[in-house]
Amino acid sequence: MPTNVTAEYSAAEMEYTKASTTEEKLKALKKMLSTAPTHKGAEKLRQEIKTKISKLKEKQKKEAEQKKGRGGITVPKEGAAQIILVGTPNSGKSTLLNKLSGADVEVADYPYTTAKPEIGMMDYKGIKLQIVEIPAIVENFSDTENGKAYLGIINQADLVVLLFRNIDEYDILRKELADIDVKQIIYNENNDIKEDIWRGLNIIKVYTKEPGKEPSYPPFAIEKESTIGDMAEHVHRDFIKKFRFARVWGKSATHDGQRVGIDHELKDDDIVELHMK
Repeated sequence: MPTNVTAEYSAAEMEYTKASTTEEKLKALKKMLSTAPTHKGAEKLRQEIKTKISKLKEKQKKEAEQKKGRGGITVPKEGAAQIILVGTPNSGKSTLLNKLSGADVEVADYPYTTAKPEIGMMDYKGIKLQIVEIPAIVENFSDTENGKAYLGIINQADLVVLLFRNIDEYDILRKELADIDVKQIIYNENNDIKEDIWRGLNIIKVYTKEPGKEPSYPPFAIEKESTIGDMAEHVHRDFIKKFRFARVWGKSATHDGQRVGIDHELKDDDIVELHMK
């Protein structure tokens, strides 16, 4: 990064790093471009930003086309992961969505209360997860109105939570979701569902800290088996070039403050202190 960037540029770059949707990223990139230095030494930086904007606009166009192909039904991903609540009629999907996210979704004792996707955001120790409830699954679901569209939404998720009342309903879900290639877990009201969801996802949370300071909050969400290098690149693209070493506290460290290299594999809840050149 050029040394003479403004505070406005730095704030926009941080906004881009934390953005989770295409729209949020585009907004942040446009701010970065408008506040980036204009001198010759910053030409490469400005071009990189323009390239990212172009790619995101193309992605936005494809998302719009997918929405059109699904009859207008789409659920853009937000947060660190998307979890779909899938269940038979009156199986408690809306109640669970309300419990997890605080969303105000109608709950009734009659089936088919949910007629469209209902969305909420769940906070798990600082990590934002998107919870989506879709209409109830019934036999021959793909033949129902918008059935194929909803199955397409399910197949793009990061995790599916199954809700049913008896073994017959479970058999219906298994049959209708036979072609879904997404990890599935079964809701158990006796378990901590937030913990079950987190364990079912392919992500971990990692905290960063500066020397002599407390860990930052909220943590970053990165894929399981990620390394220090993966995390550093997530924080800032220039960190890889300037990396010297890192210190780690947590499950992946043999002792507090262990000095590690760029290929060190991180674990959930690790705290990382990056040292740069």
